[in-house]
Amino acid sequence: MYFASDNSGPVHPQVMQALNDVNTGYAMGYGDDPQMGIVRNRLRDIFEAPEAAIYLVTTGTAANSLALATLTQPWQTIFCTPVAHIHEDECNGPEFYTGGAKLTLVPGGDKMTAQALRRSIAGENTRGVHGPQRGPVSITQVTERGSVYSLDELRALTGVAKEFGLPVHLDGARFANALVTTNGSPADMTWRLGVDAVSFGGTKNGLMGAEAVIFFDPEKAWEFELRRKRGAHLMSKHRYLSAQMMAYLQDDLWLTCAKQANANCAQLVAGLTAAGATFLHEPDANMVFTAFPRSAHRRLHAAGAACDLWGDAQLDGNDPDEFLPTRLVCDWSITPNLIEQFLALVRG
Repeated sequence: MYFASDNSGPVHPQVMQALNDVNTGYAMGYGDDPQMGIVRNRLRDIFEAPEAAIYLVTTGTAANSLALATLTQPWQTIFCTPVAHIHEDECNGPEFYTGGAKLTLVPGGDKMTAQALRRSIAGENTRGVHGPQRGPVSITQVTERGSVYSLDELRALTGVAKEFGLPVHLDGARFANALVTTNGSPADMTWRLGVDAVSFGGTKNGLMGAEAVIFFDPEKAWEFELRRKRGAHLMSKHRYLSAQMMAYLQDDLWLTCAKQANANCAQLVAGLTAAGATFLHEPDANMVFTAFPRSAHRRLHAAGAACDLWGDAQLDGNDPDEFLPTRLVCDWSITPNLIEQFLALVRG
């Protein structure tokens, strides 16, 4: 009954098999392995972007930070939400890799609105040489609170960015989960709306540790390659990254895993709703922010279930009926039976 994070689940067996298959003989390093050619062609087909420049790194922080560094000058600012992963969870990685560019937090919740973004962009670049210059807009899809932007919402945000001539980065650590929710195509959710670069996640959805960075403008390719090498994220035995991503893309395993994770979450949400839990954010994909009584949390804790109490909530307390906020995340591997066991403990 592990709902703490989709980072914590197992690697998909097909990915493990691909790693085993590639672990024979010799192959050129640093991305010149034959598997990377397959990955590159497959992602170009998936995104309907035959000229796209595609690279692999091992972590989401590297993908986001290096992509943004390629789009940003050190004297610029990156626009994002107050709960964006690049702000809350990357230890100033984007600031480090960009050489000092700052983040401007667009007021609101986990989802930016076009109106708030326009106000934030208009509020910068107003003091000449003394202030930060306008830089990229970074959008998180799925958001860090489990919400998914509709295609219309994304279009409105990218439209504002383009009004000011700014590039757009999409943090897609859970790209597949968002795509399943929107029922669009990868092209519809990215370059057709004006997205310039995507961090295409795999680690949260069945991979051991592989993320793709996709630039729809190939003119950015060489700069990214230099930044990846200089930033110590060009992997020598690159075939082990390529093999993971190749298996992930084969027969649409990436979508199969995301559909299962989202379906698991829907089962969890239905059960929590029936048990009287409340929801702090709309659970659009595979992540739930909910609240239920301390007594239920104690039962779960005693049974060894893993879920994260949220904010300043404490398991210790005098009121067993106090609702405590918590974050629950479903991956592809959690079974319906384990979800039901978890819900039974919530119900008591």
